[in-house]
Amino acid sequence: MAACSETHGFKVDIEPTTEAFADEGLGDYDLIIPVVTMSRIEREELKNLLATVRAGTGLAGFHGLMCDSFRNEPDYQFMTGGQWVAHPGNIIDYTVNIARPDDAVMAGIGDFPYRSEQYYMHFDPSVEVLATTTFNGDILDEIEGVVMPVVWKRRFGRGRVFYSSLGHVVDEFKVPQMRTIFERGALWAAR
Repeated sequence: MAACSETHGFKVDIEPTTEAFADEGLGDYDLIIPVVTMSRIEREELKNLLATVRAGTGLAGFHGLMCDSFRNEPDYQFMTGGQWVAHPGNIIDYTVNIARPDDAVMAGIGDFPYRSEQYYMHFDPSVEVLATTTFNGDILDEIEGVVMPVVWKRRFGRGRVFYSSLGHVVDEFKVPQMRTIFERGALWAAR
């Protein structure tokens, strides 16, 4: 992702811990892409991250590296717009359905087949859903026909937040639709 970001003129800094979220200079960044799964965040780190995005810094992320980061932090989930719950069947084939072909992030992209974890999410009804998937019930009868958001965006204060549940493994960035959606979404979110 760093190479993609640098292509668009971003200077990329990579920080190995959540301590970076507490940095007073966090608001100097145009975009934050968290790459954290099933972890914990300190209170001051979360407080500063929330304030930074609310003040206008963009946030963009994918798969469990954004929406399964801090399970014990509802304020974080409120900001991102959702939280991972399950991926019934693990790696399976499914279809990504474009819900907003009129949106610039999705322009020119039609429905496409995908092979990965099909995320079942808890999500905020205020998010603007750009793409969905429908569970077929092959794994669990009780979710047959459930239409689940795959890609969304939202405002958080003056900041923009973009999320895609696609991207379980790095090779998924070779899927042109997936890569294009994330790249456009990250650019949309950036200040």
